[in-house]
Amino acid sequence: MGTRHRGAIEEINALNAFIKLQRAAESVSTRVHAVLPAGLTVTQFGVLDALHHLGPLCQGELAEKLLRSGGNLTLVVDNLEKAGYVLRKRDPADRRFVVVQLTEQGQAFIAEIFPRVLANVTRESAALSSTELLDLGRLCKKIGRRR
Repeated sequence: MGTRHRGAIEEINALNAFIKLQRAAESVSTRVHAVLPAGLTVTQFGVLDALHHLGPLCQGELAEKLLRSGGNLTLVVDNLEKAGYVLRKRDPADRRFVVVQLTEQGQAFIAEIFPRVLANVTRESAALSSTELLDLGRLCKKIGRRR
């Protein structure tokens, strides 16, 4: 279902593309993350995934990578810390910075669930050819970086 807005063709095209983008993203995200254990949010998974692939990160860097506010990410990291998956350390050189890193338990946990999420991403992506996936990635990056 597209927009019911009656305006300039540029507005209608932009709204229709936006609606399709939002619906596709939400639909795919729901299916991809269906394998997450009960109680683990998509944002918590994102933190674990980032730390797993990038190593310890400052809480501000994590917030930026996940497009979350600092306050939201603090709560997410609090909950992951309570679960025993991450720990925080103050940067000795600049105590204003809090570095978040995986614990051994967190490393084992993300190593167990990441392959299932990856399998779902791969399955969802199979609807597109390799060329289409590259085009989609390029277009998403282009629109995501527009300021």
